[in-house]
Amino acid sequence: MAGKTQIFGHRGSAGTHPENTMVSFQAASEAGADGIELDIQLTKDRIPVIIHDETIDRTTDGTGWVKDFTYDELKEYDAGSKFHKDFKGETVPSLEEFLDWAADKSLLLNLELKNGIVRYPGLEKMVLQLAGKYQLKDRMIISSFNHYSLKEIRKLDQEIETAVLFMEGLYEPWNYAKTVEAQALHCFLPVAVPELLAGAAEARMPVRPFTVNEEKHIDSLINAGCSAIITDWPEKALRILQDLTHSGQE
Repeated sequence: MAGKTQIFGHRGSAGTHPENTMVSFQAASEAGADGIELDIQLTKDRIPVIIHDETIDRTTDGTGWVKDFTYDELKEYDAGSKFHKDFKGETVPSLEEFLDWAADKSLLLNLELKNGIVRYPGLEKMVLQLAGKYQLKDRMIISSFNHYSLKEIRKLDQEIETAVLFMEGLYEPWNYAKTVEAQALHCFLPVAVPELLAGAAEARMPVRPFTVNEEKHIDSLINAGCSAIITDWPEKALRILQDLTHSGQE
């Protein structure tokens, strides 16, 4: 989408709502976000669920590893109250629940496979099957810090977009991305330096830095023509984008 920086809500609208919950995804959608970023893991009974940490301790009222709970057990925990009491009763959603909700919307969907610490064998195939079931492959991006997993996705599916996640100041990462047949760069904000943005643009490879929350960074990346930003505050980012567009600075 040349000329316009796309806004992805990080874990939904994580600045204003409990991350990776349906209410957070709804808020990002209602704010007008172009896309939503979320995290996928597997339960004990191999149901893909949306949660960032490998344990449920930080975001729910429970304790333990995601992999040690069945889906029904996981659903018993409150995933909203720790953010604010107004969100009491929010639960950890399944990927299927989310895709069913997203199917009739125009949102881009960035699914991060959280399979670096816990490997979750077969996660790639399950995610692709659900993407196919809901006919969402054409607006889905699969990203991971586990680049072996991205290569596995590519073996299973030649079409779906994949993106390498990385934290380091890599030299010419667009060349590296091609070695795992990925089409996009999802980098930690501090390494989205002008040289990277310019080189990736020349290589025609989208850059979508995370997590871009401060106004000065949002402003700077939009002005630099960055493909997209991933932010906890999609509503704020969209307001900044609108202001820049209206002032003719974009």
